[in-house]
Amino acid sequence: MDSKNQWQPFSYDQKLGFVSEFGKDLLSLLNPSKDEIILDLGCGTGDLTYEISRSGAQVIGLDASAEMIGRAKEKYPDIQFCIGDAQHFNLLPHLDAVFSNAALHWMRDAEGVAKSVWNALKPGGRFVAEFGGANNVSTIVHAITDVLTAKYGIDAAARNPWYFPSPGEYCTLLEKQGFIVRLSYYFDRPTRLQDGEDGMLSWLAQFGDDFFQGLGPEVTREACLKIGAKVREALWRDGAIYADYKRLRVVAEKPADSKTLL
Repeated sequence: MDSKNQWQPFSYDQKLGFVSEFGKDLLSLLNPSKDEIILDLGCGTGDLTYEISRSGAQVIGLDASAEMIGRAKEKYPDIQFCIGDAQHFNLLPHLDAVFSNAALHWMRDAEGVAKSVWNALKPGGRFVAEFGGANNVSTIVHAITDVLTAKYGIDAAARNPWYFPSPGEYCTLLEKQGFIVRLSYYFDRPTRLQDGEDGMLSWLAQFGDDFFQGLGPEVTREACLKIGAKVREALWRDGAIYADYKRLRVVAEKPADSKTLL
């Protein structure tokens, strides 16, 4: 299933800046070098693409959202940004690295992603990524499911756009493609949402479109308020909602003696 999420780039930058802020730490694993050619897969509004470019690397940002790419081009006009399907992209095998932060969990065809990354990398190239792992935002997902099923008769599971694999599941997928997994790290990252009591509303407005297709704005807001109330007991502290993020980091290498799959 392809996500129908309608991205809102200005709101994303204003209210969800933690996405790129947390991603800066991932750049130390990428360790980009001058003159390398690097793809930022699922680049969003381009903040981490820009950080990579500061190393002197030649970086390309790819994202499926025309709105997010438009915003990235406005912010960083000297960087190359492209609209494209990160699950099935075709680049010549000339990349030194593929980087991805907080994007792979939107790509349900994980095998397609792995194959595309493999084909784009030079032998010896590396894949560095972080995304939602098993049970990511599980409290929120359960609340969405409970509210939509009980109140509106909607099969929320069928609308769920996310892919949250376990470390073993994802590493096995990469190894089947031919990668050598150099690092796999699964960890909790409780994440404070902005806007206090309305933090859950803002989060759902940015990330939850798939669940509310066909409900209309008034019913969607009603459902979001019910979801917010349901998660509050578990996730509220210190005047804010803390989303129950669980992240998976991987560093994988395409062996130097490998062949590109055609």
